[in-house]
Amino acid sequence: MATPRVTVLGAGSWGTALAALACPRAPVVLWARDPATVQALQQHRNPRYLPDIPLPPGLRGTGDFTLAVQHALGGPAQGGAGLIVLGVPVAGLADTCTRLARELPARTPPLHILWTCKGMQADTGAWPHEIVAQALAGHAGIHTGVLSGPSFAREVAQGLPVALTIASAHADTGLAAQQAFHGSQARIYTSSDIMGVQVGGAMKNIVAIACGISDGLQLGTNARAALITRGLAEIRRLGVALGAQADTFNGLTGLGDLVLTATGELSRNRQAGIAIGRGEAPHSLLARGMTVEGARCAQAARALGLKLGLDMPITEVVSQVLFEGLTPRQAVAALLEREPRPE
Repeated sequence: MATPRVTVLGAGSWGTALAALACPRAPVVLWARDPATVQALQQHRNPRYLPDIPLPPGLRGTGDFTLAVQHALGGPAQGGAGLIVLGVPVAGLADTCTRLARELPARTPPLHILWTCKGMQADTGAWPHEIVAQALAGHAGIHTGVLSGPSFAREVAQGLPVALTIASAHADTGLAAQQAFHGSQARIYTSSDIMGVQVGGAMKNIVAIACGISDGLQLGTNARAALITRGLAEIRRLGVALGAQADTFNGLTGLGDLVLTATGELSRNRQAGIAIGRGEAPHSLLARGMTVEGARCAQAARALGLKLGLDMPITEVVSQVLFEGLTPRQAVAALLEREPRPE
C-alpha cells in the first residue's frame, strides 16, 4: 500500500507530535486555528505546546482549513488513500467534524479519518465514534478509526520510542496508519475493537486522578498499585458491558495507557489528583484552566455506569470529589469500607 498524504487538524501538543512523527514517511500538513501558532510552525516550532522542541523541516503549517483538507483529498503521494487525523479534544470534535464535512464532496475520494481524543462528550455522553459518524453521515468513501495508546506528546515529539494502536472496522485504515506512523520510533498495532480502545483511553484518566489523590495524600505505592489494579477491573467491566473485547484491556490502550497516565510525571490527570490530595479545591483547579480530561469524563462515566447497573466505585468517588464536595480522605474511607468480596 502506498504512503498516504497526511493532514492533521489541530496543532495542540498531540496533533503536533503526530504530524512530526509522520514527516519522515509522508507529506504532512498541520492545521492550526491560532495565527501565532501558524507563524511559529513556519519556523518549525510550536512554543505554546511543545516549547524548545524543533519540528521537522518538512512539516507544513497552515491556518487555511480548506487547504489542509484538500492536501489529503488531493491524492496520495503514490496512489493510495489520504489520511486526516483529528487532533482535537472531545470538546472540539463535533465542531471540527462538522466543518470537515462541509469541505468534503458527497462522494469522497478514498479517505481515512482517525480521531485521537480520549473521553466522552460531557453533556451527551456520546463516544467519539458516534460523534464522527453523525457529522460525516452521507459521505461515501470514508473509512474511520481511533489512534490511541500510552503516549506523552512531548516524548513523541522528542523522537523517543512509542507504541500505539489503531482500531478500525476497516483493515485498510489500519494499514494506512501503519504506513504513515510505523517506523524506527513508533510501533503501530492494529485492532478491530473500537469501543474497547475508546473505553480504555477515557477511563484511565479517571483512575489517574484517583492515583494522584492517593499520592498527594502520601498513601504510598501499595495504595497506588491497588488503585491501578482495581481501576483496570473497573475499566474492563464497563468496556465489556458496552460490547468491547476483554483482551483489549490487557494491551496498550488498556493496561499500558493506564500505567503511564497513573504514574507518569507528565500526566495532567495525575498532577491534578496530586494537587487535590494536597489540599487544592477541585473547583479552583478546574477554574484556572488546567486541562484535566478525566474531570470532564467522570460525571458522564458515572452516569453511564449507573445506567448499566455496574459497580464502579473509583469512578463514583472521583466524581464526588470533583463535583460534590467529598474530601479526599472521605473518598479513601469510602473505598476501604466497602464490603469484602472475592477478587
